[in-house]
Amino acid sequence: MDTATPAVTVALHDGTSVVASSGQVDARRHGELLLPAVDRVLAEAGVKLDAVTGVVVGVGPGPYTGLRVGLVTAATFGSALAVPVHGICTLDGLAYAAGQDGGVEGPFAVATDARRKEVYWARYEDARTRTGEPAVDRPADIARALAGLPVVGAGAALYPEAFPDARGPEHVAAGALAALAAERLAAGQELLEPQPLYLRRPDAQVPKNYKVVTPK
Repeated sequence: MDTATPAVTVALHDGTSVVASSGQVDARRHGELLLPAVDRVLAEAGVKLDAVTGVVVGVGPGPYTGLRVGLVTAATFGSALAVPVHGICTLDGLAYAAGQDGGVEGPFAVATDARRKEVYWARYEDARTRTGEPAVDRPADIARALAGLPVVGAGAALYPEAFPDARGPEHVAAGALAALAAERLAAGQELLEPQPLYLRRPDAQVPKNYKVVTPK
């Protein structure tokens, strides 16, 4: 599952292929849409939740409110079912999907909407290989660094003046996330801890000159 972008996306994977999947784009209703999507995917596959042997969740980068919905839900399922919970960088899932769709070949970048007129982004050698750590920047500040590269994702579509070669898909799909996780696990690679990748401080902060009041 992934809620790091406006897409609320869930998929069931049997270790070989995607069995069922669901995706809805709504930046304001992650909490309302995620669990019904899980129920819908399980029903489509004809299995119950206790058949799940592991959970994979997108860890972002993404805005705090949406991202935590998926992470908390994944952690809850993992605890209730006593199964492992694995993290995958959301940008990696989007890059993998772009490669599977045949939309990119060779070096490219991925950019998702970070709001505040910024994007979360990373550069890739190919669909499976990220060449640096994810970052958050204004499009104009990285346009020169990414000049000549295709850029996948909604962040590219939002800022065509900075990313003229925008490619799809715009949003991550849980099926791609699950397929990438299955591939890495089969190869004996370690996945990420299911911890949020925020890249910047939350909006809510303790006020300056905060006065502590203690009872007498």
